[in-house]
Amino acid sequence: MTSKYLLLFILAITASSFSQTKEELEAKDFFWGANDAYKNANDIPTEWENESAVIIYKNENYDFHKFGKNVTYTTSIRKRIKLLDKAAVEEFSEFAFTKRFRSSKGRFSWRKKGDTFVGVKIVKPDGSVTEIDVENDAIEVDGETKLAISNLEVGDIIDYYSYKNEPFKTTYAFGFNPVETSLNEEYPIMDFKLFFETENDFFINFKSFNGAPDLKEIPTEKKNMRRYELTETNIPKREYTRWFYPLVELPSYKFQVYFARSGKFENRALAFLPEKEDIIKTSVSQDEVLDLYDNRFKPDGDVGDVKSFFKSKTFKNDSEKVTAAYYYMRHFYLTRYVEAFYAKEASISSYPFMVYGNNVVFIQNQKQFIRHFTEFLKRQKIDYSIVVGKKRYDGSIDELLIERNVNVMVKVNTSQPLYAEFFSPHTNINEFSPLMEGTDVLLLSSEKTKRIIDKIDRGTLPTSSYEDNETKKEMILNLNDDFSGLSITAVNSFKGHQKSEQQYDRLSFSDYVFEDYKRYGTESWIEVTRGKKNKIKFQKEMDALIEKLKTSQKERFENSAKGEYGIDEVEDYTYLINENGRYSLDSYFTFTESFTAKNALIKKAGPNYILEIGKLIGGQIDLDEKERQRTENVYLPHPRVFNYKVTFNIPEGYSVAGLDNLIKNVDNSTGAFISTAKIEDRTLIITTSKRYKNYYEPNSNWSKMIAFLDEANQFTNEKVLLKKL
Repeated sequence: MTSKYLLLFILAITASSFSQTKEELEAKDFFWGANDAYKNANDIPTEWENESAVIIYKNENYDFHKFGKNVTYTTSIRKRIKLLDKAAVEEFSEFAFTKRFRSSKGRFSWRKKGDTFVGVKIVKPDGSVTEIDVENDAIEVDGETKLAISNLEVGDIIDYYSYKNEPFKTTYAFGFNPVETSLNEEYPIMDFKLFFETENDFFINFKSFNGAPDLKEIPTEKKNMRRYELTETNIPKREYTRWFYPLVELPSYKFQVYFARSGKFENRALAFLPEKEDIIKTSVSQDEVLDLYDNRFKPDGDVGDVKSFFKSKTFKNDSEKVTAAYYYMRHFYLTRYVEAFYAKEASISSYPFMVYGNNVVFIQNQKQFIRHFTEFLKRQKIDYSIVVGKKRYDGSIDELLIERNVNVMVKVNTSQPLYAEFFSPHTNINEFSPLMEGTDVLLLSSEKTKRIIDKIDRGTLPTSSYEDNETKKEMILNLNDDFSGLSITAVNSFKGHQKSEQQYDRLSFSDYVFEDYKRYGTESWIEVTRGKKNKIKFQKEMDALIEKLKTSQKERFENSAKGEYGIDEVEDYTYLINENGRYSLDSYFTFTESFTAKNALIKKAGPNYILEIGKLIGGQIDLDEKERQRTENVYLPHPRVFNYKVTFNIPEGYSVAGLDNLIKNVDNSTGAFISTAKIEDRTLIITTSKRYKNYYEPNSNWSKMIAFLDEANQFTNEKVLLKKL
């Protein structure tokens, strides 16, 4: 979390005045009172004098207390920062915030309960101190509250705190939001302290990683009171760079506090709790994983609808049967209700779900999906395991600490294993997060009975290759007769992990729900609605909604085309879905778009023309000098390939020169950029292939990545000359 993020965060204030209340004065005294050891800390180490800013002191505090059903959660943070250049001064000179703050670098939100007390003061180099009146200095502009800190200069120190007191009532177990962060920030830190205070019924999971200091217990005056702290000095700044997992490499800590009032609620808590409140839990064993999930994921659910669907069908093998069941469940328990959700959101009907009756099964979460899907597998006598894993950016499964970081799915043990994850409208069988591919996982299964999970093994999830995750684009380019404009028709295809984002961006609900109704013989929301008048009214309003969504889509896609091809304006834009790719991970999601553009990509040069044909492969990564000097290892989301083909119809009376510049070949163990160019029958045909081959590269391979990234970027600058014959 950067310094400006945190200042934006602390400006989430409740109504107050500069004549402060007792609670505000107590918060102020907590940080800036007589015991403030840093009130005169103004100097920084010589080696950091050329930094943009230096955090002299950072202090985070977490306080958990209860009285009966009342729980009080207090969080506070203070930073004292010396600003050393104009960039840092600008960074902290103006802030914009609403109830949910936004900045160019992040977003924060929190519960609306409780009070937040804020203090901001500026210390000048001569030692003079000015405290900011946040409430009176802030102004409302277009729904945002903005605070300008005037007269901020290089050499100043900004010292701020936020003290948030959040009371609530609960009888049940309650897990506070986990905190997972590296010690490093965008500015170096001279002194850092993390402090906890808890009592009975509060359970702490906490662990330091990658060389971060351990949490230490501090003696207290009360038996039921517990205090802990973590301190560190001289923390170097963190370079924010692409393709990097801070929690895997940088000194970090992770923790979660769980409130459970009695043994009964401890047992119900969906968390890996320590045995006692006075024990800090630092690891999770395989037996604890088994104990937590043994009953939660037992098969359960009414799968009669699936059984009915299968009555008249035959399958070659269990793999085919499981695949068919997955897609049928995706429709019957999810996409069958999509129309109703849109009817509700668009106020077409106040109670759209009533048409489905009282015993509707709508699968809403991973737990429900696993229990329902494994009930089907159990009845079909198909063997399975439940996969428990973590995404790569959070470390290995052996470092499991926080239950919320667990990802769960079903592994069907057919001859060629299948993987089934909680579905969304476009999820495919065998589709799970690429951030889990190739990771070690735990496999839970039933050794004695199919009702209770009683066995745990280790396994490794399969990987995908760059060929499996393809973006393919085939373009036809024509110039106007007078060279004043051009037309482009592009067939865009995506498969594997490349298509999901495109499907959610490009498919409106009407592009797939009606196909699902037809495929599975189910009725649409309009068809199950009672009353002829309601049907007519709702159909008219639903048609209008679909048209409105399509119009909005088209405008968005036009803007997307402008950005992708580097064109200022597009005209005559058309868009067509060819294949939705929703029934197999290796099938393509394909759409075709066409448009015309004036004065784009073509420039006159005497009797000839220059065509900026390299831009047609879209924007590429342009590494700056700082990125080239990277020292971190490289963590990529997944292997993938971008295959483009451009067919340019050469105008009559012209030839093409400059093909040599379009032929490139950089291919190594990390990736590749390969392009070809040739002329066939008055047609210029260009192909390019950009490949990311792996999930991870050690820093020693960074120079190899630079080689193909640079070649791809250079290609976007290449041009051909249309020579007058």
